[in-house]
Amino acid sequence: MWYFYVLQSLKNPNWFYKGSTNDLRRRFNEHQNKKVTATSPYHPLRLVYYEAYTNEQAAREREAMVKKSGSSWGALMKRVKESLV
Repeated sequence: MWYFYVLQSLKNPNWFYKGSTNDLRRRFNEHQNKKVTATSPYHPLRLVYYEAYTNEQAAREREAMVKKSGSSWGALMKRVKESLV
């Protein structure tokens, strides 16, 4: 399985990180242990969303689409924020 995921900073709740991986637990631990430069200043983090895919290409395409498209990100964030209330 491959995953597209979104992390939220608890230090700055308006900051989100989008990524993809084939091992969500390992990757989340890397983020939590400050082994990922992009997220290390924003600790602590929490996983707020993920989608599972059967192949790497689909997960990477979803990540790219969300990062490039404001409308895709906006729709996803609306769903995520509603679930966090």
